[in-house]
Amino acid sequence: MNLKGEPARVGRHCGANAYSVTPEVVAFYADALDDRSELYGKVAPPLLYHSECYRFVLEWYLKNLFGNLHARQDWELFAPIEIGSRVRTRSTIVERYHKRGRDYVVNETDVMAEEDARLLVRGCTHQSFLPPRDGAPGGFVVDASTPGRKALREPFPTATGRELAGLPKSVDARRCWMFSGPGKNYHTDREAAQQLGFPNIVVQGMMTTCFVSQLMQDEFGMGWIEGGRMSVKLVNVLWVDERVTARARVREELPEGDRVRVGCDVWVDKDDGTRVLAGTASALRAA
Repeated sequence: MNLKGEPARVGRHCGANAYSVTPEVVAFYADALDDRSELYGKVAPPLLYHSECYRFVLEWYLKNLFGNLHARQDWELFAPIEIGSRVRTRSTIVERYHKRGRDYVVNETDVMAEEDARLLVRGCTHQSFLPPRDGAPGGFVVDASTPGRKALREPFPTATGRELAGLPKSVDARRCWMFSGPGKNYHTDREAAQQLGFPNIVVQGMMTTCFVSQLMQDEFGMGWIEGGRMSVKLVNVLWVDERVTARARVREELPEGDRVRVGCDVWVDKDDGTRVLAGTASALRAA
């Protein structure tokens, strides 16, 4: 094992795990996210293993952790994760690139049925890192004033279809601990966050993708679990004790075999209007 994942080479296998999908694990997720779908009597939340890629950070993270951020997340859902089943995961580095002064590493994590190796869920996580610095880093990389210093964003959403019912959420310290704990890290502990260049607890970016998943599942049910797609950018930091609302608006409806794929613009805004997530998601429904 190389320290902090250097060199993070494309094609590198980062690790694998096996899990039993128990009712207790599903109940913990439902409590942590306040996502209590009736579907969870038989199937698990599709993003149950939302942070599996972070179990292998020593294998794919770059050395300089100061100011590292989750920049983009893609999800593909192929089949339900059944309660009572066993699943296996695997983590692979699939891409590296440089953009706007940051280095990016992309980790693909697959969740497969242990019984027959069927692919259930695939996630691609784009993590950004600042280049190595000489001497000890100082100051905050991102703080509450950062959104105001960014260039004006292009109009979004541009979809003109119906808007789905918004999903409001509040993110307190308990929710951060349940989602990103139990250990102390910059998603659960203020002191740990300050050591990495942030003034307060940074809400894990995966959480807002789970909010979008819940919004789409509430609307499309199994059509999300068996065929959902999401590609979103995490455009601003969400801090502990802030409130957000996840939203979606229909962009298009296209035939896909004997069903219809409904494509949406999706976004998550804080109560003050600051956008933290923007992108697209789609699900299937009967033709």
